[in-house]
Amino acid sequence: MSVIRTSLSLIGFGFTIFQFFQKMHDAQVLKSSMAPRHFGEALVWLGITMLVLGIGYHIVFMLGLRKEREQLKAEGLIHAQSGFPTSLTLIVAVLLLIVGALAISSMAFNVGPFG
Repeated sequence: MSVIRTSLSLIGFGFTIFQFFQKMHDAQVLKSSMAPRHFGEALVWLGITMLVLGIGYHIVFMLGLRKEREQLKAEGLIHAQSGFPTSLTLIVAVLLLIVGALAISSMAFNVGPFG
């Protein structure tokens, strides 16, 4: 959950910084907005990277729990009648990853719903 919170912050702040300085440049308040725009893009990329690593860690952790549960079942220590519930954390993380991908496509290629 902390990975989701931090990734959301990085993606949100990065996109906001990018958009703010883009609008300032469009209004001809600034001569060049390239440095802040690159900083905003870097924050979004960092958020996406952190989210991908977090999703990978979460999947490995959940697979480890399932393997351990099967071992306990094989040893007769638990009945293992119920399975693991769907991971809401994983669902939210994947949805945020999609939003991050849309944001970076909007920033880099000026396409997508956030353009």
